Amino acid sequence: MPCRDLCRQHLLGEHNELHVVFRAIAEGRKGWANHPETRRWRGRLPALALRHEEQVREMRARGWTGHASPLPEREGSEVQPELVTPVVEQIRLLRAKDCGCYAKNVNDFNG
Repeated sequence: MPCRDLCRQHLLGEHNELHVVFRAIAEGRKGWANHPETRRWRGRLPALALRHEEQVREMRARGWTGHASPLPEREGSEVQPELVTPVVEQIRLLRAKDCGCYAKNVNDFNG
């Protein structure tokens, strides 16, 4: 799901979790080592870094300043074809929360 479609709470939450996943993989931290989100990013840290860049661009587009958590470069794939939850289901779950995420029509997404 594009970062522009996430409410403030979910954008910041995903950004924080992305750093946890990155550290779990890059630094061998145990806490999230077997979490499904961590497993799907193994061997794909450059793709995770691209998602991080998208998050940062969206934060700046919303006028947020002070982002100070860049990711170091890593080897691996820049492509992430796997999802833990299909995009259509992600949208349904977010809409059910009535959180302010402004996800477009479910039919706009392939997933």
